[in-house]
Amino acid sequence: MTSIVTGFEPAFAVLQPGEGIGSAETYLPADPSKVLWGRLPRGGDRPVAELEPGQSVVVDTISHEGILEDQGSDPIGWFGRHGVDRDHILTDTADLAAARRREPGAGPHVVTGPIAVRGARPGDLLAVRIDELTMRAPYGIVSTRHQRGVLAGRHGFDGDYGQFCSVTGRAGQWYGEMPIRPGQPHTARFPLDPFFGLIGVATATGERVSSIPPGAHGGNIDIRRLTAGATLFLPVQVPDALFYLGDPHFAQGNGEVALTALEAPLRARLTVDLIPAATVRAGLGRSVGPFAVAQGFVVPTGLDPDLNRALENCVGNAIEMLVALFDADPQQAYLYLSAATDFTVSQAVDQVRGVHGEIRIADFAHRSGSDFARRVLGDRVALGDRRTNSPEGGPAAVERDSNESDGGR
Repeated sequence: MTSIVTGFEPAFAVLQPGEGIGSAETYLPADPSKVLWGRLPRGGDRPVAELEPGQSVVVDTISHEGILEDQGSDPIGWFGRHGVDRDHILTDTADLAAARRREPGAGPHVVTGPIAVRGARPGDLLAVRIDELTMRAPYGIVSTRHQRGVLAGRHGFDGDYGQFCSVTGRAGQWYGEMPIRPGQPHTARFPLDPFFGLIGVATATGERVSSIPPGAHGGNIDIRRLTAGATLFLPVQVPDALFYLGDPHFAQGNGEVALTALEAPLRARLTVDLIPAATVRAGLGRSVGPFAVAQGFVVPTGLDPDLNRALENCVGNAIEMLVALFDADPQQAYLYLSAATDFTVSQAVDQVRGVHGEIRIADFAHRSGSDFARRVLGDRVALGDRRTNSPEGGPAAVERDSNESDGGR
């Protein structure tokens, strides 16, 4: 894979496995024995960790970029050609590249897990609250491959190429920086807002499915709203849920049009909880698939290989959410959505296309009195994120605002 090579100066030290972990914390590293590569967990898989509902966990993740076959399956060599010294390359990334190879037909993503949540059963909702995200390396890669971008088939845009991007700090904010023309000093700089492209629960399938297409299990949904402070709700498919996460991103444009985001490794502090199936059935008229509460919004999703059908599914799911959470009449909900809610292409490149909506919680003076609504929305309106990411202080951490949803607790 081609990439413009420029100079590199690290903005902060890498966060190696186990560094900064408190003795009382439950911690899951991304070593080769605790990850899947290109496949998702299925029912019956052995968990690599177990949690009780309401428990928190620290999880390390690594990016697939730098270890794929078209990059030589050699992160030390690949990143070294871009000026990254050996001590600024994560040991778990190097270990995986040395120990494992992807199965034929598998997706690219490295998935940490599965993690069992004791007592979870099909029909429950798993609530995954993202308490904090920390960048583990001061660089990442954005790429296009395999004629999978939105402009696939157009002359000049096909091929396998990408760009190494460095992280820079300015005025208390982290940015990604990349060259915009070979042989010239001109660069583009864009703000970073880390999130996971892939969070999900195990599928009720006989085989491990590819990590690429999202579905009712969640997986590769690529919703950039899922930053620190967000809670993602996933319909449990198998006993103990067997959830996982991967595809860490430092930044992504809605649509993810070339194929990838700025792919780069993250550490997450998460809290998991359950909404029982009986509460879900009493509160929702039907299943609405994965949804989230994030940054003051309820975020429904719609998924389908056809983008128009994905939008249709998302609008239908949004109406169900308005009925369930705010006691809205369905027809009035439809009109409200047309006046006040944005529906956005999450990604158009993952075989199954995704659309998500952004319903402002603050628009509604009344909330449903159901237990389901209380568990989804929490006690107060979600006001946004609190960030602690000064360039003076090492790896950037983004923390949960205390006014976010309690995620089912």
